Amino acid sequence: MDYLDTPFFGVFLSIIAFEIGLFINKKTKSSLFNPLIIAIVLIIVFLISFNIDYEIYNKGGSIISFFLGPATVVLAVPLYKQIEKLKQNALPIILGILLGSVMAIISVIYLGKLFKLDEVIILSLIPKSTTTAISMEISKEIGGIPALTMAATVIAGISGNIIGPTICKIFKIEDETAIGLGMGTASHAVGTARAMELGEIEGAMSSLSIGIAGLITVLIVPWLTKILL
Repeated sequence: MDYLDTPFFGVFLSIIAFEIGLFINKKTKSSLFNPLIIAIVLIIVFLISFNIDYEIYNKGGSIISFFLGPATVVLAVPLYKQIEKLKQNALPIILGILLGSVMAIISVIYLGKLFKLDEVIILSLIPKSTTTAISMEISKEIGGIPALTMAATVIAGISGNIIGPTICKIFKIEDETAIGLGMGTASHAVGTARAMELGEIEGAMSSLSIGIAGLITVLIVPWLTKILL
């Protein structure tokens, strides 16, 4: 099966799995059937069922991962459309993202200690709220396990995508800017995809949060880990 040993296999399998996920999501109309979750499960089941090494799949999967960076940059488009709103509320927006990023790190550290997790696992979970392209690099720098970081990042994104709007309703958060900032800061690009469904302002603010939260996390993670771990 020489065709498996080509990048085409990983790309093709990823696209087909995600299309199936989209189809199921549209049919059920439920956020619980997130296309990304379905695609991940289908790919794992397929690889295990046919005894295919992950390295073989990742020859094509890594090509898709490569486009995470450019795809994140494209999220600046809705932000540009809301640039006036950003100018009017620059200080509270930046402070909100800063506090959200700091609390995301501190909560992981203290919960990790509470549950007596190994330090390397805590380090791997710390960058989970930033987009994958950033979180994996942070994980490498601070001594975490990039593969575990990637899994935690995906879980954080999907969780925000599914339950983010519900949490906002429970706590009666109705301001579009606040909803967008919360979704983007806590659950990066996957949360932003849901924020864009909620509205243009939510999507724009969530897009902004991805970049700023990533930058803040890169700067403060080494400092906080030295103090708190």
